[in-house]
Amino acid sequence: MNTIDDIVALAAVHGLHLSARDATVNEAGLDYRVVMAFDTSGRRWVLRVPRRADVSEGMAAEGRILDLVAPVLAEDGVAVPDWQVRSPELIAYPALPGAPGLTLTDTGEPDWHMDPAGPDYAERLGRLLARLHSTAPERAGAAGVEVRTPARVRQAWRDDIARVSEAFTVSPSLAEAWHAWIEDDTCWPERTVMTHGEIYPAHVLLDEEGAITGVLDWTTARVDDPARDLPFQYGATGEETLQATLTAYERAGGHVHPGLAAQARHLWDASPIGYALYALTTGAETDRATAAAMLNPEV
Repeated sequence: MNTIDDIVALAAVHGLHLSARDATVNEAGLDYRVVMAFDTSGRRWVLRVPRRADVSEGMAAEGRILDLVAPVLAEDGVAVPDWQVRSPELIAYPALPGAPGLTLTDTGEPDWHMDPAGPDYAERLGRLLARLHSTAPERAGAAGVEVRTPARVRQAWRDDIARVSEAFTVSPSLAEAWHAWIEDDTCWPERTVMTHGEIYPAHVLLDEEGAITGVLDWTTARVDDPARDLPFQYGATGEETLQATLTAYERAGGHVHPGLAAQARHLWDASPIGYALYALTTGAETDRATAAAMLNPEV
């Protein structure tokens, strides 16, 4: 594992001279180690180092996504990373204003810097998602961003479930629930929208008043099911927060189809699928063991 000194030295190779003295590391991300460090003028920088080769392979796609969403969210005063260094081993950009709503302690425990169930955050997130989802899929496709149709979204989940079920033992209750979900026409969207895919307080920057100032980590963004930007609002804080977010979302122009809330709940319940796919990607025994426990909790 790269140390802070190693990462600061790597930045210097790319012409970015930073100090390791006051640098800090954030291990919250599954795909990147993140170091915050200052240059000689006192400007703070974010250094992202890929954890795996497959993460590096996705950098070009993420760069296209940032170019697409930056002007869209800027209309509401929300920033996204502006990569000044982009290479297979390092991404670096000036730190955005604000601070994450959630970080991890040195022992891996969540450290909250805001109230995830707060009505103000639900209101602001709903408005942010309405703005992001307003991006026309045709515009996203023209920018080189992946576009999934509603049929493709549903089939992708079928494929993921099949892959996970082949690689792991899945409890009968989970398997039955997933099958019922896939076959329930009321849950699935009639249209897809530009989504972030992993929007939760660790990726959302807030100012001292709680206003959203930036959104990080666009690795999994694409045109997809609008519900994929909502599961955390349900899973971490409950139905009331989800409904408050949807109310703000609709008020700001977002389209709330009848099955949107139910789909957000289903996607939260399907999180073991995502983790299992991650474990298959990393191949790490600890990841596989964690996935196995999530998929067959009845053992």
